[in-house]
Amino acid sequence: MVLLFDMPGGTEWILIILAVLVLFGGKKIPEFMRGLGRGIREFNDAKTNVKNEIEEGMKESHTASNAAPAAAAPNVAPTNSVPSPEKAHS
Repeated sequence: MVLLFDMPGGTEWILIILAVLVLFGGKKIPEFMRGLGRGIREFNDAKTNVKNEIEEGMKESHTASNAAPAAAAPNVAPTNSVPSPEKAHS
């Protein structure tokens, strides 16, 4: 497989940094980096929360499936407590 893009070398990094400085200016870059850091932190927190919720759900499911056979009622045929319409008219 042919790679279309390779990691930038030293000269490319210098050009990228200069382009960012020209586009955003020296004062906007710290704000941009703070916002980027907050976004990454929020993403990681959300990822961790979802992972924890899935693990808790799996534990609850496992616990419920182990407790279900002990709490199950014996096999009893259901009784029909509602009279059928044919018997109600006779």
